[in-house]
Amino acid sequence: MKNADHIVFDIDLAQEIQQLLLPKNSPTCDWCCLGVKNRMAIGLGGDYFDFLTAPSGCQVIFLGDVTGHGLTASVVMSLIYGYLHHATVRQCTPLETVAMVNSFLRSFATRSDRFDYLFSSSLFFSVIDPDTLTMRYVNAGHVPPMVRRGGEIFHLVPTGVPLGFFDDPEMAMCTFQFNKGDRLLLTTDGITDASNDLGEFFGNSRLEETLRSFQGDHLEFLDEIYRAIADFGAAEILKDDCTAIVADFHGPVFR
Repeated sequence: MKNADHIVFDIDLAQEIQQLLLPKNSPTCDWCCLGVKNRMAIGLGGDYFDFLTAPSGCQVIFLGDVTGHGLTASVVMSLIYGYLHHATVRQCTPLETVAMVNSFLRSFATRSDRFDYLFSSSLFFSVIDPDTLTMRYVNAGHVPPMVRRGGEIFHLVPTGVPLGFFDDPEMAMCTFQFNKGDRLLLTTDGITDASNDLGEFFGNSRLEETLRSFQGDHLEFLDEIYRAIADFGAAEILKDDCTAIVADFHGPVFR
């Protein structure tokens, strides 16, 4: 096998391993319907996400986006992904978890001035109590998730800066109380930054209008987002990884 063939083989293998890390299906819950749709720009990427059940029974949902894309981003993404699983088992709060991920990234970034920027990531990390539908979350420089409640849209703005740039950044944990019928949408910036051949961005306003107007179920809604991007003319020239997660809330579960 020639060197070029070895490289192609290794990249293909890395892509398969990354796909094994990311969940193929979202969990089934009594209190909500969860769905996710992901598309990497070049096979390997820096978007990472998961749905985990904490030992307490709470639902952990996280979505992050490592700086860059391709092979280097996928390596950093794998490090963060494993660390978040470890923190979930330890039942750390969202604030503790995100602070530890930042310290973890800084431990690598400070080893090299040349590659320090690669060890950085935005991250939305949340824990939802199914008994109360209360979500505790930290938004570390990530695209603000949106919640549709009737005809109103709420934006969960960043509560801190992206991770990996500062040793001890200011961060805050916030709460959001869901109601029956709410729809939560999380995305990475590959969705809003998708551009057509005129150089126009899909943008937040188009995404918000899609969320506001579409009345299908959670899986149909995910398809509608990517359909809207295609209709905009950006589907075939995606320059960044794209991930969208949706949660439709039915009501609290009393255990």
